[in-house]
Amino acid sequence: MNSLEKLQVLLPHWIEHNQGHGDECRKWLEQLQKEGGSAEVQEHLSAALAAMATVSEELEKAMQAAGGAKEDAHHHHHHHHH
Repeated sequence: MNSLEKLQVLLPHWIEHNQGHGDECRKWLEQLQKEGGSAEVQEHLSAALAAMATVSEELEKAMQAAGGAKEDAHHHHHHHHH
């Protein structure tokens, strides 16, 4: 399996993880806003969310360019612990 084929398997997972972290981050940002917590922290979290959206976009483009998502026949589904 060459690098490109490997990336077709890896990229969808990276995208999924990145979105998962984004959702979590957004949840905490909303919580802070509700409580009127640190404006500085809110500012950085907002910037991080915007950056994550850009990362997801670029990873999606990389995945398409690599030939789209490929399911690895030997892939075992791993469970995520949060």
